[in-house]
Amino acid sequence: MPEKNKKHKRLFAGVYALVLAAFTGYVMLDTFTLPTVEIEDATGENTTMFEGLEVKKLTGSESESVQNGDDTTDDNSSEAERSGGFTKPSKGSGRGRRSSSDTNGSAGKKRSSDNTATDTTEDTTDSDSSSSTSADPVSAGSYNDDNISVNITEYYQNSTKIYVADVKLSSAQYLKTAFANGSFGKNITQTTSDIADDNNAILAINGDYYGARETGCVIRNGIVYRDTATSEQQVLCVYADGGFDIISGDEADADTLVENGVWQAFTFGPGLVDGGEITVDKNTEVGQAMASNPRTAIGIIDDLHYVLVVSDGRTDESEGLSLYELAQFMQSVGCKSAYNLDGGGSSTMYFQGEIINTPVSHGSSGERKVSDIVYLAK
Repeated sequence: MPEKNKKHKRLFAGVYALVLAAFTGYVMLDTFTLPTVEIEDATGENTTMFEGLEVKKLTGSESESVQNGDDTTDDNSSEAERSGGFTKPSKGSGRGRRSSSDTNGSAGKKRSSDNTATDTTEDTTDSDSSSSTSADPVSAGSYNDDNISVNITEYYQNSTKIYVADVKLSSAQYLKTAFANGSFGKNITQTTSDIADDNNAILAINGDYYGARETGCVIRNGIVYRDTATSEQQVLCVYADGGFDIISGDEADADTLVENGVWQAFTFGPGLVDGGEITVDKNTEVGQAMASNPRTAIGIIDDLHYVLVVSDGRTDESEGLSLYELAQFMQSVGCKSAYNLDGGGSSTMYFQGEIINTPVSHGSSGERKVSDIVYLAK
């Protein structure tokens, strides 16, 4: 065959291979990485559900009750009376909503308060973890105003640093959420600290990373953004009155939930504690996650009294927690209901302009970009 024809064939084969590679890359990106989505502004709030709800200002030893919108405060309150550290509740003080025991109607229906919680001040660490290194809790900062009280405490348990934000609010309206770049859609991400800065957050943790999934109920600040939860998913509902409810995805009709006062809804899970009892076992895990991971969770102790928890992991200093160990910890600090949020490289706690924990993303120190945060702001 003439040399000229051979060159033409080689050139054609090379061009064909390049075109095929480019087309394949485009299809793969379009299918798996960069789907065409409609980006939606997500900076609004549906605050109508708070109208008429009682607001308890965090002033004085006995909080003064006022109606939403009334700026009355107790000028004689003592700062020391509302700046205490992390405490455990006494027996019977818990309030989580319990979907598992509710038999009085459809999903989203208001449940009565759970007043049958057990005393969780006892040691809940089992024999498998009793030998793990532990240390006394250390205060890591606080913040107080008339509506928000935050006390940060650092624990060291199960060879892991765990950061607990003990939060008391005058209204659940201060428990807010925000999306990366103020927009709802896939492949929209920012670091937790950047989203927090954009929203003047006092305290923030990463959320449920809704953008990594096609399904899941997404209600944020009283607005429905997605209503595609499945029966395999568990949804955390936070009501305008401050109560928690962990429900199955097939109960999560988003419009009905909002009609019944759901202010925030997250789809990640699983639920960790319900009615003061641990609801996961030692074999429970999220997808293909490792047994010990950085973790993020949120729990309720009492009326408008929450804990936001982030643990480190995957470092020489912090091994990380299993879901069962996380559930044990949430129960031990008094949670009557607790829920697992996105963890691993996403786990980040931001407080007063600083990152409190040590996030680890892609094997190195540093924040992972996420879809959303849970935060507190004035």
